[in-house]
Amino acid sequence: MARRPMHVTDTERAPLVSALRELRGRTNVPTGFAAPVLAEAEQAARRPRMPAHDATDVPLFTIDPPGSTDLDQAMYLARRKEGGFRVHYAIADVAAFVTPGGALDEEAHARVMTLYYPDVRIPLHPPVLGEGAASLLPDHDRPAVLWQLDLDGAGEVVRTDVRRAVVRSRARLDYAGVQRAIDSGAAEEPLSLLKEIGLRREELERTRGGISLNVPEQEVVRRDDGHYELAYRAPLPVEGWNAQVSLMTGMAGAQLMLAAGTGILRTLPAAPESAIDRLRRVARALGVTWPETMPYAVVVRALDPGHPQHAAFLQECTALLRGAGYRIFDRDRPALHPRPADPVHAALAAPYAHCTAPLRRLVDRYTAELCLAASSGAAAPEWVRAAMDALPQEMERGARRAAEAERECVDLIEAALLRDRIGEVFDAYVIDVIDSRPTAGTVHLYDPAVVGHVEGDGDGPPLPLGKRMQVRVIQANPGREKVWFAPA
Repeated sequence: MARRPMHVTDTERAPLVSALRELRGRTNVPTGFAAPVLAEAEQAARRPRMPAHDATDVPLFTIDPPGSTDLDQAMYLARRKEGGFRVHYAIADVAAFVTPGGALDEEAHARVMTLYYPDVRIPLHPPVLGEGAASLLPDHDRPAVLWQLDLDGAGEVVRTDVRRAVVRSRARLDYAGVQRAIDSGAAEEPLSLLKEIGLRREELERTRGGISLNVPEQEVVRRDDGHYELAYRAPLPVEGWNAQVSLMTGMAGAQLMLAAGTGILRTLPAAPESAIDRLRRVARALGVTWPETMPYAVVVRALDPGHPQHAAFLQECTALLRGAGYRIFDRDRPALHPRPADPVHAALAAPYAHCTAPLRRLVDRYTAELCLAASSGAAAPEWVRAAMDALPQEMERGARRAAEAERECVDLIEAALLRDRIGEVFDAYVIDVIDSRPTAGTVHLYDPAVVGHVEGDGDGPPLPLGKRMQVRVIQANPGREKVWFAPA
């Protein structure tokens, strides 16, 4: 689900980039791969396990940010003669390269997922695989897990088929180029159908009561005078339509596994009222209209990601995704791993599984195998069943590491924004107060959209929770000190 994408425009030796590099060193983030892992990756890249089924006649294409080389997904969209649509969705087949129990496999279980920093990406797999032989780059035959999803006229999935296949992508497209082609009417039908299908899937999501966050990218730019400023890049509509195809596949995978009785679901409980109340205070801090009777999902859909305050609010909405996890169920061990009574993912209002990003997430390699087995009526491979019990804990460990990295990066960026403004006074909104210390809590500035700790004198008045106040910046040092405020 959504994370807080951040990007830094800066030179290699600039303060913020240096602080990010120091952060990775301080938190022992791996910077490379050991020699045995690289050697196994090189060998696997030369001799992948290619499937027998040839689907290279399907003219697939990929859509990703410009310059991306770790391409998990490729698609081809068509109309069905009997009405509705057919989606071919190829997913990189990492299992064709990774041998269970080998050095590559052990490294993937140690890393769990790709880590994203504002300046670099720490990959799950060595680049020779993740950005090379396993990636669905154009004009190369690749092993893939090929989904065929038949949709009715409303966009509902009516038939699912999953099989291994050799595929060949025809084109590597980027979001801006695809958006221009669709908007201008120049897009040919396989591409123009992405809008038709995407809009139908978004409408189905609204009908279910689900919500998927299209979080703007947060960009920190260093001006010529050395000061940093914050900007947001609003996602294009095509990014949401593209995400809907991935979400649709994840929901189809969940249904396959539930029908078979064995699988791994992505789970998310409903957000607690305390989290909703906090988000309401953030909305007031940012000037976002949220009437008391309006559901959260309706508020989010009404936002304009191109509006700075709305963009900042969407960033804060990711807090409602906390508590996400993974749930395994196994028909052969029902006492230990029963089928969940309520398998619905709260944000999507439907059962859902991670199965479309195996180059970036460990669990997707396993859910792919479980979906393949469920589709064919076969038993899951033993190496998958042997690893299932530990996967939820492994993924939770990886998610904690990613969340900690994100929090540290947010702290660094916010400190960078205010490092030259010590002593200045800002308008803010009190979004949290510490029960045991009512003169301390958390404020959200109106501009820039920075969140930080505020601490008043112990004998002073309590912070006005949910109210406006002025605060003074008393510390902000990227990589050394978090942002800290005092009542002005």
